[in-house]
Amino acid sequence: MTIQKYNSLKSLTLVASLAAACTGTSHAAGTSYQTVEVDGLKIFYREAGQSAKPTIVLLHGFPSSSHMFRDLIPLLSRDFHVIAPDYPGMGQSEAPASGAAVTFDYEAASVEHLLKKLGTTKAILYMQDFGGPIGMRIATQHPEWVAGLIFQNIAITEDGWEPARLKAVKANKGPATPEKRAAAEGRVSIATDLNLYRHGAADAAKLNPDAWLSDAFAIADADSHRVMTDLQLDIPSNLDLYGTWAQYLSTKKPKTLVVWGDNDPIFTSHGADAIGALVPGSSVKHYNAGHFALEEQSDDIAAQIIKAYSSTGE
Repeated sequence: MTIQKYNSLKSLTLVASLAAACTGTSHAAGTSYQTVEVDGLKIFYREAGQSAKPTIVLLHGFPSSSHMFRDLIPLLSRDFHVIAPDYPGMGQSEAPASGAAVTFDYEAASVEHLLKKLGTTKAILYMQDFGGPIGMRIATQHPEWVAGLIFQNIAITEDGWEPARLKAVKANKGPATPEKRAAAEGRVSIATDLNLYRHGAADAAKLNPDAWLSDAFAIADADSHRVMTDLQLDIPSNLDLYGTWAQYLSTKKPKTLVVWGDNDPIFTSHGADAIGALVPGSSVKHYNAGHFALEEQSDDIAAQIIKAYSSTGE
């Protein structure tokens, strides 16, 4: 994608964002676009449904944003109160100032503080990609907050990784060198994004290009690019927490649903079954889809969520 196209995209997205901020609502009835200050930053989130319903918090992946849930939110809003934030430095949320590297601990704390500010301390956590380490940090630190967990294409055991990618992640352990940062910066690209959407899709011609156009807006922003590079370098920190997360799942046994695109180039289908094995009685659903399975399977994934959680309220 050329610089001219990026600049045009940024201008168009800014206009759309300003329009949403002025109206407070999206074109999808019942969905609102909100911004609130959290830890000194303007954090963007989408909200839908009635607050009296069970709350589900949608935690997005890399290099996406709450936009990845644009089709899912209307399908859930009748049965749930839905909150979908953009993390600091991703999507339409403000990035922290440059200085100390942004970590998954930092992003998880930001989401935690957002939920506290919104009065949400009991929720079902839907986690995909980067949303996994963020959600699992919150779940293990606040198990009383968890009304259920939904995993979509995120490894929480080494079984879930494509072996070559796992080897590369482990090689990134230790201090960040200029060489490591350069490699991480290279992964924060539209090429990476397009591969994540298209690789393994059942029918790539049916994928909505609005998805990666939205992502490209953040990728092209210098501050967001810096934050996502920081997080790429911090992925090894998640491996060190796998034992804690596995123990939490096997002892607390939260109600668990796994919905998984089996053709993901990063996270293998073994990851879905490994999560299911940790929580006896959990439901595991495999799809002929890629990393962003919601792009093709939002209707059925919504049906699985409604079947599992809409009548519990806990």
